[in-house]
Formats: sequence, C-alpha cells, structure tokens
Amino acid sequence: MTIRLRCFSIAATAGFALVTLAILQPTAIWAQPVDPLQAPEAVDPSPAPDAVVPALPVPPVVDGAEPKTSVATMPRTPGSSPYKGPESVADLAEKLLDAVVNISTSQNVDMPGRGVPKLEAPEGSPLQDFFDDLLKKEDGVGERRLQSLGSGFVVDSSGIVITNNHVIADADKITVNFPDGTQLEAELLGTDPKTDLAVLKVEPEAPLAAVQFGDSENLRIGDWVLAIGNPFGLGGSVSVGIVSARGRNINAGPYDNFIQTDAAINRGNSGGPLFDMHGYVVGINTAIISPTGGSIGIGFSIPSKLAVNVIDQLREFGETRRGWLGIRLQAVTDDIAKGLGIGKARGAVVMGIVPGGPSDKGLLKVGDVIVSFDGREIATSRDLPRVVAETPVGKTVPVEILRKGAAADPAQPMSVEVTLGRLEDGEKLMEKAGDSTGSSTKPRGEKNSKMASVKTLGMTLSDLDGPLREQYSLSDDAEGVVITAVNPNSGAAEKGIEAGATIREVAQEEVSSAKEVESKIAKLKEDGRKNALLLLASANGDLRFVVVPID
Repeated sequence: MTIRLRCFSIAATAGFALVTLAILQPTAIWAQPVDPLQAPEAVDPSPAPDAVVPALPVPPVVDGAEPKTSVATMPRTPGSSPYKGPESVADLAEKLLDAVVNISTSQNVDMPGRGVPKLEAPEGSPLQDFFDDLLKKEDGVGERRLQSLGSGFVVDSSGIVITNNHVIADADKITVNFPDGTQLEAELLGTDPKTDLAVLKVEPEAPLAAVQFGDSENLRIGDWVLAIGNPFGLGGSVSVGIVSARGRNINAGPYDNFIQTDAAINRGNSGGPLFDMHGYVVGINTAIISPTGGSIGIGFSIPSKLAVNVIDQLREFGETRRGWLGIRLQAVTDDIAKGLGIGKARGAVVMGIVPGGPSDKGLLKVGDVIVSFDGREIATSRDLPRVVAETPVGKTVPVEILRKGAAADPAQPMSVEVTLGRLEDGEKLMEKAGDSTGSSTKPRGEKNSKMASVKTLGMTLSDLDGPLREQYSLSDDAEGVVITAVNPNSGAAEKGIEAGATIREVAQEEVSSAKEVESKIAKLKEDGRKNALLLLASANGDLRFVVVPID
C-alpha cells in the first residue's frame, strides 16, 4: 500500500505529495448518514473562562527570550482524566472554528497544443474564466491552471498561518480563505519538506482569531482530540476521536514521530490542526492510511513538540537551522548489542565520522554507542537525528557513550562534549566531499592477485594488494581484508555480504590479514561464541556492523 498526502483537488492533481503506505483515490464527494456519537455523561471538557484560547500577536524574539511561537501547557491533575467520552464539543469547537482556514493554491502548467484563436465570451459572462483556462498560445503551447484546497490555522493574530508543505508545494498563488468569506493572498515565509511544514503570512485589516500550540508530550494514548479542517472542500468540518498511538514512523521523512488518531481525517484535512480538549493545538494533520481514499480511522499528525521549533526557525530565518553531530549511524540490534558487550539493545552505534564535522576531533569513534544526548535518553537510532536536529546550532552538549575498553564494564557509559554544527551546512559539506572523493571509476578488471586466500564463515578472503584494489575499485587508503567470494548458501550471504567489501574488525579488534581473520574466528569458536561481530566497509568506505553465525 501507499500513503498519499493530498489536499482536495478541484482540477487534476495539483499540490499532491506522495509518501509510502496507503492510497487515497476518491473521485467524488458523497454524504452518508451515520449514527450520532453516543457517550455517557462526563465532565465539561471546555476550558475555563481564564483558559480561553488567546488571539494575541506573539512578541518578537530577542536573544535569550522565549520562543516566538508560544506554547501553552495545561497541567494534568492526577486522577482527573475522565474515563467517559465528551458529552459535547460544541462550546470548544465554537471557540476554535474562526482560527481554522482553507488554503487554496493555483499553478499554471504549460500543455502542448496546436494553437487556437483566443476565445472570448460576452462582457461580464462567467464563461470567460473557463475560456481563459483553455487559451492556447501562438507557439502551440497552452496554459492550464491547476487548483487545490487544503487546510491551515492562524497562530498569530497579525497574520501567521501554518499548513503542510505538500499543500502549497509548487504553487504560483496561495490564497487563505477565512470562515467569514474573507480571502487574502498569502506570502510564503518558508517551508521544510523534511517535516512537511510551511509558514504563510497574510495582511489582515483587523487582528485575526488565533490559537496556541500545546505540549504534545503531555498527550496519552486514549486522550480525546478534535480535528478541524477542509475535507473534500467542505470547510469548517469538525471530527472527534482519541489518540490511538504515539511515536509512529511511516517513512515520510527523517524525523517521523507522528501522533496516530482515529479522528476522521480525509483529503483536504492536510495542514489542519489537531486540538486537545483544552483547545490547544497538539498536532498538524498530515497523512492517513486508507485503501479507499476515505478515513478508516488511521490518521497521522505532526506533534507540536516537533513543529514549534521548525515554525520558529521558518518565521525568523525563512529556513531551518538544525543541529548537526557529523556522524553516520546504525541501529543496535540484539545481536550487535551482544557482540559489543553492552547488554540490552539500545542507543545508536557510530559507523562513521564526517571529515571536518563537529565530531571530527577524536571525541567520538566508530563503534561507540550513543545512549544519551544532552540529557535525553536515546532508545533507538531513529531518536538521535530528531533530538540533535531540535538542538540549537553552536550548543555544546554532553553525549553519553558506551565504548569498549573505556571501563571495566563496557555497559557503563562515559561522557564526551560536542559542539554542534549546522545540518544544512553539513549536507553541503558531505555533498561536496562526495563529488570530489566519490567511488573510483576504474574498471573492475580480471587481474589475478598473488595473495593467498583463506576460507571462513562462507567467505573467501585475501590480503589487500594492487590488483585487488583495482579489481574491486578500492581506494589507495582502503584497509582491512578484502572479501573475494561469498558462498550463496552461507550465513554471510544471508546478511547481504558481497565480494568487494573489506573486513576492518573482528569482535571489535582490527585485522590486517586474511590469516588474522581466520585466527580470530577460530578463537571465538573455541570460546563457545555462536556469532562473530564483523565491521565491514563497502567500496565507497561506508561502514556497518554485521553479525555472522559461526558454523
């Protein structure tokens, strides 16, 4: 299945963004009666008078000041969470509807044509717009205007509007449509495709109704939430559900940490807010899983915890400025954790240091397992990039690592301090390094090496020499022992090991000859070990740990 992040399309496929997982394919709008929400009596979920959602402009940011995009927190009283569903959300929805908007975009697309005379309708005729869409240029190329509708919400009464990047992507014109019928053309302040967020600016004649972000970290699975948006072009639609799950990864981007909800989200809801029962925005509706194109109760929202930092940067700089550690990572599996001797699988293992990056000072080494960053626990390798990206550029942070030989017990962490760089600069640095030091273009000839071969673990190994470097396009500074053949029925083949890779370490000990690899494997077998932890390098130098069973 695939997931398609789509806003409602008026014409063709404008503004659609595609991610994997489920298909949204409705081609018509339909209405179907459903039973009203039945729920036992419960406490009134609407906020108290002093907790009314404010609609005030956010003060400008100065050094050391609070974030530009304010975040409201609502303390939770122990035992106060009702187990009954909300009797009604009418009062709450009434306070929020005016701050939720529709986003319409248009895009001019050149289309091939044979050229026709200009079509003109009588003066004042509504058909003129239709004829203009069909207008053909003299050079035989026609123009067609594609339009789409999505959702958004106001976070600053001066005119700051938040939506999804895929709602406004490639648009020539962006219009914000308010519930009272007002239409304002929007300026695009900035976008972030990695989190699918966009910030717009309109110029209203009077202050706008606005909502505040809440703290998505306070959400619990089972909490009630409310979604407002523009499904299928039907503006101002309200739906209610619960938080079904947190921390979902749907492979939409590098920082996936979605809130899953069963509140009805459909095409056109993209960019709309997900509210808690106090009226604070805790998520931005972005994607659904659906085999039919309609809501089946599995929707995903960007958590406010992730969104606020990105939005602040887009408002202030027009671009993101994320922290960067300058390392390459690999997930820590149970087998790798056992091979590293760190106990249970946790953290992220360092597999490479980017030359010239923040960590290229001997502080971190290949094989280190990062278990904490700036005081925040790193449970998996997926957590670290997000936590680092949320940390300010230039900040010096403590990083707790597990390193073999650093202590009597390798499962006991040690701490180093790293000053973060900027991710966007790091990406340019890595791209430049890739262009200048990319993999060799030498042909893989059939020259024979005179080095003796060793067979172990289903692999044929040889010491590195000139002919093998040329045959497998290995750089002059490549180290280790080269793999020249892999038995297709071996455990090594099942782990994806191929000829041309080099073995750098066996059980975290460096090797420089095929005989040395054979000796260390024999020692592991003698010690009763069932698996061998190998550090492999590909032809372009990328490292990874592989656990191979010892026959």
